[in-house]
Amino acid sequence: MVGMNYKLAELEKNGTPIYAGIIGAGQMGRGMVAQMRSMKGMRPAVVVDRTLANARNAYIDAGLQEGADFGAAETVAEGNKLLEAGKFVITCNSELATKCDAIHCTVDATGSPEIGAKAAMDAINNGKHIVMLNVETDVCIGHILYKLARNAGLVYSGSAGDEPGAVLELFDFADALGFEVRVIGKGKNNTIDYDCTPETVAEEAKRKGASPKMICSFKDGTKTMVEMTAMANATGFLPDVMGAHGAAGTVKDLPDLLSLKSEGRGGILNSYRTVEYINGVAPGVFIIIASDQPHINHEMAYLNMGSGPNYVLYRPYHLTSLETPLTVAKACIDQVPSIVPRAGLVAETGTVAKRDLKAGEKLDGIGGFTIRGTFIAAGEAREKNVLPMGLVNKNTVMRKDLTRGSLITYEDVKLDESALIVQLRKLQDALFV
Repeated sequence: MVGMNYKLAELEKNGTPIYAGIIGAGQMGRGMVAQMRSMKGMRPAVVVDRTLANARNAYIDAGLQEGADFGAAETVAEGNKLLEAGKFVITCNSELATKCDAIHCTVDATGSPEIGAKAAMDAINNGKHIVMLNVETDVCIGHILYKLARNAGLVYSGSAGDEPGAVLELFDFADALGFEVRVIGKGKNNTIDYDCTPETVAEEAKRKGASPKMICSFKDGTKTMVEMTAMANATGFLPDVMGAHGAAGTVKDLPDLLSLKSEGRGGILNSYRTVEYINGVAPGVFIIIASDQPHINHEMAYLNMGSGPNYVLYRPYHLTSLETPLTVAKACIDQVPSIVPRAGLVAETGTVAKRDLKAGEKLDGIGGFTIRGTFIAAGEAREKNVLPMGLVNKNTVMRKDLTRGSLITYEDVKLDESALIVQLRKLQDALFV
C-alpha cells in the first residue's frame, strides 16, 4: 500500500472522495466505519444492517449526529436524496449500498454466504467495485464473482487485513524477489473445540461484544478452514492433509517444524506448497521461504534470518476490518484487488457434521449447532462429492442419518435451490470446474 496515503490525500484535496457502501454493522462493520471516518479521501456513505439501530450506532460511535450528518432511508431514491444533500445513510435495505448513484465501492462485512452473494451480484450489476470482508462467500463462489467483475470492468476483491489478504502480501513480496515459497499460513490463538456451539460461547461473545455465531466459528475451527481455503485459491497451494496439521509452535520453530518429514529436521509435512495453521503464533500470518543461491543464504544468515534452508517471514498482526478501507482505495484508485482466487478453485471448505444428524433435520450454517467446516483439496472434494459449507442455510434438510465427524456430501442433503449462492455455485461448476 506504499503511496496510497498520498493518493487519498489528493482525493481529499480535490473534493472527490471515495464513497463506500458497507453492508453489515456488526463488530467488523463498526470498526470499518470508524476507520473510514479517520481517513482522507474516503467516506462511509451508506451503512446497512438488518437491525437499523446497529447502523445508527456505527455512525454515532464514530462521532456523527443523526439529522445533521446522516439519516434513514428505505429506498434507493431516498438514499440518493440524502447523499445529494451531503448526508450519509443508514438503512436495512442492502440495495442502497449497491445501487445509490454516489457509491463507488460496496463492502460486504456480514459473514453470510447468501447475503454476500446478493451483495456481490448487485454491486457488479450496478457498476460498483465489490470488496468481500466475507471469506465465507468467496471460498464458495469467488471464482465466478471474480470473472463476472472482470468482464464488467470492475474489481472484485477480498480484504486487506483479513488473514488471507495479509498472507498474500508476504507471498507476493517473496515471490517477486524470486524466493521459493514453500508454506503459507496463519496462527491460531486457541485450541479447536469441535463441539462448541453458540450457547457454549455466549458468555465469551457477550464479553467481547461479538456475535456468538462468529465466536463459535472461530473456536470450532471453521473460520480457520475458510481462511486457509482462500489462501489456497489465491496461490494454488494445497492442504498437506485434510484440515491441515494444526501443530503447536513458536515463530522460531516454524522453519524446522514446517519442513518435510523426509528432511530429518523434525518436520511434519509430506510436501511443500502447502497451507497450514499453527497454534501459538497468533495473531499474525507467516510464510516459509527458501533459496538455492549460496550468496542469498549467506546474506540471510548475516541478517539474522536463521541458518536455513528454510526461513520464516512473519507479520505479527492483521487489523481485519480496520485495513479493509485500503482495499477499497486500491480498487477505486488503482483498479487492482488485494486478493482474489487467481489459482481457481483448488481447495474447498467442506461440510462436517458437528454432532449426530437425523434424516429430516434442518441444518443451520456457519458458527451454528449442526455443522463445521474443514479444509480439503478440491480434487478430493469432487471425488467424495463433499458439500461446500457455503451452500448450507436454514432450509437445507438432511436426507439421511449421519454420525458426528462425518463429511457431508451433496447426496446427504436437500439444498435450498432458491438460494442465489446455490444457483451461482451450479453455474460456477458448469463453467469453470
